[in-house]
Amino acid sequence: MTGLGAFIAPAHAEAPSTPKVQTGGGRPYEIPDSEVWDVPDPVSKRGYQVFVALPPSYAKQPQRRYPVLYVTDADYAFPIIRQLGRRLNVEGPQIEEFILVGLSYGKGEDGGVSRQRDYTPTPNGPSTALPGAIHGQGRAYQQYLREQVKPFIAARYRTDPARSIFLGHSYGALLGMQILFTDPGLFSSYILGSPSIWYDKRHAMKLEANYAEQNPDLKANIYLYVGAYEALREGDRRYNQTVDMVADNRALEAVLLSRKYASLKLKSAVLNDEDHLTVAPRGFTQGLKYLLPVR
Repeated sequence: MTGLGAFIAPAHAEAPSTPKVQTGGGRPYEIPDSEVWDVPDPVSKRGYQVFVALPPSYAKQPQRRYPVLYVTDADYAFPIIRQLGRRLNVEGPQIEEFILVGLSYGKGEDGGVSRQRDYTPTPNGPSTALPGAIHGQGRAYQQYLREQVKPFIAARYRTDPARSIFLGHSYGALLGMQILFTDPGLFSSYILGSPSIWYDKRHAMKLEANYAEQNPDLKANIYLYVGAYEALREGDRRYNQTVDMVADNRALEAVLLSRKYASLKLKSAVLNDEDHLTVAPRGFTQGLKYLLPVR
């Protein structure tokens, strides 16, 4: 078996582009061909940024419009997904090219503070929260995405308005569930990884029930994933010790399927040998392959 450094692309693969030379002298590493824009929230007065990576063909195909993938926890997820999107197409196209938009934490804030405030639906956070943490401003952040971020991206880039994807993991997926069950048309598709369904006595499931009572259909394409080690098994440190996120994921899948929504497409996966911290890159990959297969 050859290592990564000895990999030889087959003849049919496109030659990789010449990597951008990094600035030396101890300066920070930069992600090539990425853009950072300030998109503040005029309601909360908080500063936020969006990180943007355009697909390789963007400049060469000026008439083409692209699906957009919006990802929470951008400090972590943006560089990973940018590379995955390119890596999957090294030996020939497996997924469609897309515009990647990373949603930053509040400028100058600790990431944990931002996500506990912006990604949660109620103020009833867990006892393990950061000291002084504020919870429950997910609706306000959802409004910010609708009224500021999405219009900013649509005005600046050649987006396909019918194809926008939300990706969130953990609390990010909790935010995704809130959007899905209160304003599902904000995005056409959702990748929800290890969602924190347990939050505030499974509040997200109450949102789902309220939606089902008032709506005969749910137009969305959803990929759900969770790591097998996120099941509850006390005493085995490979597994969760307080909440069973595998059971929660299966409960969400079952209830959505029971609604028999005509316009709902749903795939759910329990990924073996993964826990809450390791599962995300694999879940991202599978979600991209499910939602953006080459036509």
